[in-house]
Formats: sequence, structure tokens, C-alpha cells
Amino acid sequence: MRTIYPILRYPDPRAAIDWLGTAFGFQVHAVHEAPDGTVAHAELILDTGMIMLGGRTDAAPRPADDDWSVYVAVPDVDAHCARARAAGAEIIREPFDTDYGSRDYAARDLAGTVWSFGTYRP
Repeated sequence: MRTIYPILRYPDPRAAIDWLGTAFGFQVHAVHEAPDGTVAHAELILDTGMIMLGGRTDAAPRPADDDWSVYVAVPDVDAHCARARAAGAEIIREPFDTDYGSRDYAARDLAGTVWSFGTYRP
């Protein structure tokens, strides 16, 4: 059972849902609409992980590359990075090998959120 659910806010949640699927491989688990038809809350899954997302009306500051990120374990970092790049992700750290045996990379999504992907599974 999952116990931690990162919550992300996007200026256009519907576009974010589509883009996160195309770029990073997330699948829609649930989308709940507000009375006006906008996305009030959505849940996306990737393997055994889940994120939640919703909209925001204010402009959020763009986080620095090292402020924070969401880490997602994937089996093939190089293929995942190529998929993200093809979908327009800004690759802020190319795939690299760590001293603890993981292969990682980092990307920024279209709203500026930093994502880290790697093979490490604690």
C-alpha cells in the first residue's frame, strides 16, 4: 500500500496529464472534475507509484535545479531519458552512473518541476 503521494500543481492540469503520460509514462488512475469542467484533482500512476495533481491560478516560482525533485525508479534510464527528450522535457542532467550503482538523469517538465529518474530502488 502506498503511503506517500507527491502533489503537484500545474497551470493547465489537462495538458500536464497528457504530457506526463507522453514524456514520463504516467497513466491516468482518476480524474475528478470541478463543476465548471476543469480538473479539480487527478491521480497518475507509474509502476507502483502514484502522484496527485491539480490546477493553480497563481504563478509559482520556478524551483532551482537542486531545490527539490520527485525521484522515480525506472528500469531503463537511457530509454526513459530519450522518451522525455522527444516529448520536450528539458534534460538538466544527462544520464550518469552513481557511485552506489544507480544510473540516473534529471529533467524539468513543461511547468518547471524537476524530476529525477534512476534505477536505484531503496
